[in-house]
Amino acid sequence: DGIHGATFSSGELTRESEVISSSAVQIGNAITEKKMVDCIIKARDRNLYKAITDCGAGGLSSAIGETAKDIGARVYLDKVPLKYKGLSYTEIWISESQERMVLGVDKNKVEALLELFKSEDVEATVIGEYTDTKKLELYYQNHLVCNLDMQFLHNGIPKLKKKARWSPVDIKEPHLKEENDYTEILHKLLSSYDIASKEWIIRQYDHEVQGGSVLKPLGGINNDGPNDAACIKPLFDSRKGLIISCGINPYYGMIDPYWMAVNVVDEALRQIIASGGDLDRVAMLDNFCWGNPDDEEQLGGLVRASIGCYDASLGYEVPFISGKDSLNNEFRTKGKTISIPGTLLISALAIIDDVGRTLSSDFKEEGNLIYIVGKTKDELGGSAYYRLKGLLGKNVPKGEPKKSRIIMEALARASKRRLIESCHDISDGGLAVCLSEMSIAANLGIEIDLSKVPYDMENARDDKILFSESMTRFICEVKEENREEFERLIKDIPFSQIGKTTKNERLKIYGLDRNLVISEDIYKLKESWQQPLRW
Repeated sequence: DGIHGATFSSGELTRESEVISSSAVQIGNAITEKKMVDCIIKARDRNLYKAITDCGAGGLSSAIGETAKDIGARVYLDKVPLKYKGLSYTEIWISESQERMVLGVDKNKVEALLELFKSEDVEATVIGEYTDTKKLELYYQNHLVCNLDMQFLHNGIPKLKKKARWSPVDIKEPHLKEENDYTEILHKLLSSYDIASKEWIIRQYDHEVQGGSVLKPLGGINNDGPNDAACIKPLFDSRKGLIISCGINPYYGMIDPYWMAVNVVDEALRQIIASGGDLDRVAMLDNFCWGNPDDEEQLGGLVRASIGCYDASLGYEVPFISGKDSLNNEFRTKGKTISIPGTLLISALAIIDDVGRTLSSDFKEEGNLIYIVGKTKDELGGSAYYRLKGLLGKNVPKGEPKKSRIIMEALARASKRRLIESCHDISDGGLAVCLSEMSIAANLGIEIDLSKVPYDMENARDDKILFSESMTRFICEVKEENREEFERLIKDIPFSQIGKTTKNERLKIYGLDRNLVISEDIYKLKESWQQPLRW
């Protein structure tokens, strides 16, 4: 398995791909990987190896070829443990079978390393050695089957030069008729596939293995409301935890891939904050899924998204530690080429010193204050609201990462003081969906006044306040007795108290003119949210 996986993932899909490239798909084994990882950590703590890399794309060819770049290596391919009999030396060299790592070990520590791995029932084998020849030498059954200069291997082929072009889309901002009541719109948003509950899918997988899950994908009074991130506690003798979040929205990329990148970085980071974390120890990973980079427009969008990642990383002062890309996501059928929309997934990881400080997104108690943090703008381009109308829009959410970091840091300070009862980031569907999800999870009603929402737009309207997807915004629930200290800690950023939680299990939102624009039983909203994917 995993033969030519990198080649397969870099090619176009055709009707024959499933048959021709079936062997390119790696077959994983989570239990084997867990044992291997735990053993490697023990070896690390005992200082038993000097270098390490995984067998990813290209298998041993990449792992050894890269680690031996400046020195050289001699490998005996017939010593490599095989999952399947009958593999050729070429297949052994390029297989991407999972749960494999390559270690560089001092000769005087090899015996200790092998003994450790044997004691943990993890297979480990000496398959060669690093040399000073600056050559890659491969042997199979006493025959030299490869002899390449490292210089040629890494620099023998000139770097590709491609043309990239990005042209701003010619889109006008829609002018929609204002409505007196947005309750039905809210129902439709909650039942849209991008927003609807994913509970059926989530429950197909065990997200509580080893009992270390602190913050789970679903939460609330009935464990069926959405959380912003997950938090796990890997070590039972430590209070520290790891918060894991994601950000993705390909619709923004249809307007401008640059702002898509900035937005999804912001989303991943604000979900860390909304879950009780901070930006002191955060790292990110990028995952680009794109069309054919030989197309100038496709490549232009990819370059623009990459620049967005670069600028966002510097602005938020959060590094990228890894990532991957999957290009050539195209399919030809009936004389046409279908390309996926350029998509960027950002994953963020943060260490929280005390898992007892994690926050969930469900409201906790009636009578608590509801705050909005951040400023709302006329930014409905690529929004779920516009998609309901069959529109895309022009005003994609834009922001300034340096200012966004200040907002996140202020909120994190309040969170560390345990002044926040619940928190939820505002994203798909805007403020209205965010508030609905928090109420749905808690079986608590709310009363909200849109006239108190901080905004920066001309010709403010109820629908723009309700459904804008502007960056770096949060809803926070705060007890009355914590009001003064909470407001003191966030006084330098945009915020406002916009309502309260109530006992009557009804969501009520009053518009800019104080007329009721949304009024609905939260159980009816919950049904709209859960029904579409209740398979």
